Amino acid sequence: MTDKNSESPDSQEPSRKDFEWEYCPSCGIKLPRVEGLRFCTKCGIDLVYIKEHKSLPPSQVATTYQPQTYYRTYRETLSDDEILHTKGRRLWGNLPSIGLPLLAFIVMNGLILGIIFALVFIVPNINFVISLISNPFFIVFSTLAELILIIIPLWYVRKYLRNPSLENRLDLLGFTIKGYNKNELFKEILIGIAFAFIGILLVAGASIAIEAFLRYALGIRIIREGPSSDVEYIITGMDVLVLILMILMMLFVVGPCEEILFRGFMQRGLVRTLGDTWGILITAIIFAAIHLVTLFFYILNPVVFIILFIYLFAPYIAISLMLGLMFRWRNENLIAVTVTHGVYNSLTLLIAFLFMLFY
Repeated sequence: MTDKNSESPDSQEPSRKDFEWEYCPSCGIKLPRVEGLRFCTKCGIDLVYIKEHKSLPPSQVATTYQPQTYYRTYRETLSDDEILHTKGRRLWGNLPSIGLPLLAFIVMNGLILGIIFALVFIVPNINFVISLISNPFFIVFSTLAELILIIIPLWYVRKYLRNPSLENRLDLLGFTIKGYNKNELFKEILIGIAFAFIGILLVAGASIAIEAFLRYALGIRIIREGPSSDVEYIITGMDVLVLILMILMMLFVVGPCEEILFRGFMQRGLVRTLGDTWGILITAIIFAAIHLVTLFFYILNPVVFIILFIYLFAPYIAISLMLGLMFRWRNENLIAVTVTHGVYNSLTLLIAFLFMLFY
């Protein structure tokens, strides 16, 4: 009877840590991090043999096996302590960074359109349906659909976490107050409020500049007839109660949801693959373009479409670039950025409402 301890080394399966290699000792290629890797993926040499015998195997041993072409790679997951220290560490790639936010907006708008079409089929009186969807309270209610914008990124980032709790997912996206004491948190809020006012001035300046360019450089004068923006459409028929509800929505729904999606997910992913400049710029362009999707109703009139796009794109790209730079400046934390977004939207509603009320 053969004693168990006298078995040849080849018959014993050593633990994985006994034959982990970073580079192949024979051909020098960097080896993938896979479970149970025994042979080099390029030259096919027996890594276990080298570990046990402290020498290269005979040539026939290495040539007996074909290189392992197909293997399963492992994605590094983040521990709770690593979540807040991912700057410079690659996370998700370009495709999910851009594709998932676009998908989220499609789903959100599809839900709203689905509700409208359902009302058209359920309610026989089309005039009643039109009056219903034009009601300011319906606009307030439809704003809740923005919550969809954070569901998709929250679902996706779970694969990068060892403990994919909701808190950890939000932490990874930058929506967290961890590491901030009361004074630091108050400072972030003040920075956010201050930049909201700066954003108002920035957008006003961009609007004036682009209007002057169209008028004096191209000879095109913008004449407003009826609501010329989403804000003016929202405040049409609005009273004080609806204004308060909309401001609350901007502060606690629209601002956080859009910033988690665009800065927390899209920009965070893009800057790690394309660099800060391109990551911030591409995020800003997509953010601005998505907010102008209603302009495609003018696509059959290319001249009007191009003019309106240029006129409205400048303010959106200005505020979006500012938010992107803020996110980078605040070490990829969304506290100040979210406050800026929510307060900026609230100020635009308030200014438009007061203008409508007194003028």
